[in-house]
Amino acid sequence: MIERTALSKLQKWSLEKDRKPLILRGARQVGKTTLVNAFAQKFDIYLYLNLELESNRKLFELSDDANVTLQAIFLHKHLVYRKGRVLLFIDEIQNSKRAVSMLRYFYEQCSDVYVIAAGSLMDNLLDLRKISFPVGRVSYMTLRPCSFTEFLVGIGDGFCGQAIKDEIDVLPIHQQLMQRFKEFVLVGGMPAAINYYKEENNIAAVSEIFDALIQAYVDDVEKYASNITAQKTIRTILQRGWYSAAETITFEKFGNSAYRSREMSEAFATISKALLLELVYPTTATRLPAVPDFNRRPKLLWLDCGLVNYACQLQSDVFSANDISDVWRGRIAEQVVAQELIAENFRSNASRCYWRKDNPKSSAEIDFLYTFENMLIPIEVKSGTNAKLKSLHIFMEDSPINIAIRVWANPLKIDDITIPSGKQIRLINIPFYYVGQIDRIVRRYI
Repeated sequence: MIERTALSKLQKWSLEKDRKPLILRGARQVGKTTLVNAFAQKFDIYLYLNLELESNRKLFELSDDANVTLQAIFLHKHLVYRKGRVLLFIDEIQNSKRAVSMLRYFYEQCSDVYVIAAGSLMDNLLDLRKISFPVGRVSYMTLRPCSFTEFLVGIGDGFCGQAIKDEIDVLPIHQQLMQRFKEFVLVGGMPAAINYYKEENNIAAVSEIFDALIQAYVDDVEKYASNITAQKTIRTILQRGWYSAAETITFEKFGNSAYRSREMSEAFATISKALLLELVYPTTATRLPAVPDFNRRPKLLWLDCGLVNYACQLQSDVFSANDISDVWRGRIAEQVVAQELIAENFRSNASRCYWRKDNPKSSAEIDFLYTFENMLIPIEVKSGTNAKLKSLHIFMEDSPINIAIRVWANPLKIDDITIPSGKQIRLINIPFYYVGQIDRIVRRYI
């Protein structure tokens, strides 16, 4: 089993004084059930319910009293109702309006029971069925595909994973780490793909997993969509949208389709709620708050780089590349950096952001903006010399800080430079494998 950082987050939740039932969000097959099963090892009693099963749904129809419902669950599981640390996991909770409403009663009447609820298509199906979670009575957590360090542990390379987390000089193993990162770009962070790669040690073999995952997402259209047009537009995105990864998009006739902007916009919103993708809107801000401009074209980011590579048939290009920044005009590099920036962020409202400034003569764009304490730090994913970072120079001229980050394939390097305006800045050049450690690195070098 892949050891997930999210386990420590669940542990913190379990120790909260005013602990509320936890809503665990995440796309299909990111490992929600496996995570909770691992967490359950810390409990005396583990009660698992899947509300796709009618027999499990009926348990919530018996009473509004959470204690009565809990006793019924014990009987259904052929267990003696007794005291102890009890974890109740309600999977696919969106299939029962009653179960959703019962969460508040578990909080109010059975506060000693630890309750987690999850569902892959939760937000969409709850919208369709006019169900809402009890406000103020639940907590939220989002699980995303595995990070690079989780990938390393998952394939059995704990040494490299620990080396990245420890504050040691990794220069002697830089090439080894970059090779591992290339494997991560190819395999991605979906647990099933990582486990299969560990067993087979063959990138081509993992294609079977990717094919099954993408087909499952397409097959779920009936659950996402509210009408025939919505089904067709969603299918168009799930079949053609991979080719627009890390690219600014236009809704009108997206993917060479005949669909209008409103239809496609609604379809993207539906898939976004399923956490399969994110539409990232630009900001013109160089300091906090970085308010997105929803009147501009968004950038499309998918949940997983392995799926993007497979769907776009880029695996061979990535495998043979000396620098992943050279593949697909840098878009694969940007996709994987975006994924790493948010991989271990468990907030449900976490999002990515990029910067753009236009004028009549030219435009400038920064790949990502990253919030660190009270700073809005620009991140560029680029190879080459400092002189080519023109957009970064333009951003820094108006920024109140003097710290910027460039992600590249070379070892960690700190450059103190003077930009054309005369302002001195510190450019922290980090290798791809350090993206998930940005907080620690920035704190060290500011």
